[in-house]
Amino acid sequence: MSGFALSADQLDYVERVRALATEHLLPMAGIEEEGRINRPLLTRLGELGLLRDLFGGDPKQPPTDAAAMQLCLLRETIASVSTEAETALALQGLGSYPILQSGNAETIERWIPGVVAGTTVAAFALTEPGAGSDAAALSLVAEQDGEDWRLSGEKVWISNAPEADVYTVFARTTADAGARGVTAFAVDGASAGLTGEHLDLLSPHPIGRLVFDGVRVSPVDVLGDVDAGFRVAMRTLDLFRPSVGAFATGMARAALDATIDHVVDRQAYGDSLVAQQSVAHSVASMSMQLEASRLLVYAAASAYDAGADRSTISRTAAMAKLFATEAAQQIVDQCVQLHGARALQRGHLLEHLYRDVRAPRIYEGASEVQLSIIAREVLKQRSTR
Repeated sequence: MSGFALSADQLDYVERVRALATEHLLPMAGIEEEGRINRPLLTRLGELGLLRDLFGGDPKQPPTDAAAMQLCLLRETIASVSTEAETALALQGLGSYPILQSGNAETIERWIPGVVAGTTVAAFALTEPGAGSDAAALSLVAEQDGEDWRLSGEKVWISNAPEADVYTVFARTTADAGARGVTAFAVDGASAGLTGEHLDLLSPHPIGRLVFDGVRVSPVDVLGDVDAGFRVAMRTLDLFRPSVGAFATGMARAALDATIDHVVDRQAYGDSLVAQQSVAHSVASMSMQLEASRLLVYAAASAYDAGADRSTISRTAAMAKLFATEAAQQIVDQCVQLHGARALQRGHLLEHLYRDVRAPRIYEGASEVQLSIIAREVLKQRSTR
């Protein structure tokens, strides 16, 4: 796996997950139309216990102990076998973790068992047409109507929309209050007044737009405190950002493994392709990038699990996501180059990875946002010395 000192139990876990993914998940990839939720695949993830692993083994309690490291190992390993299965699993976690983290017992009981079983599809609804990187600029409004709330506005670029069964929705509850005026809600996907449409993006997983026309939400479905939803979002992203790097690392590994096989077997000018120094050096460079990515991801996950201070968690998570996603883009691109035209053929592993690898540099904070986070935390450390 890497020079990072994974325990024997962790190594055994990785091998078990890889075997399950290869035998049970890979054959189910692509059985649904691209850009739509593959519900049979989600159900199989639940049956295999892999969705339960998102929550550290206990779906009724927030993840503890080595939750971030296990999440990274889980995502990296599945991604190296099937990006569709990995994305389906990760979106379940991202959409439901705020419910588990900040919901009351009734809301948790309503949604989390189905998420873990793979029968309830979850989604994380933060981005709006006018609020992407600046998440504090949300304009979807939640207004009180008696004891209930009514949500009005639009969300866009939402993974699993508009097919999800439950959405974690972030809405403006206090005007002109920036991040301090946002509240998180668990919203039933079948709610009256909630409509949406699929969006056709380069990335093959389901993404859509949601329109809220006075959608009624009860007070029991407020996640955390009113006007404290931004904290709910950031706590979720702190856990999941390193695992985005793990996802990218898994994709890069799949691309590099296939490319090493190709350049060793491919004959050119009377010898294997890898006999050309430029090709061998390219393999060496990609291997180094892959290892560096993995180490940054594991370091960030370890910091989270060790209970590091918020500044360290934010900095290491941003570094892991930034480096690993940028490196994966470069590795997959170079692997395509070494394969030549065959890698561009529809259905080829690298053609699929080439489309999948682009989105992680944008979602959960674009690369430029990660640079800003790193700079902020590094300079903050300097000012306290």
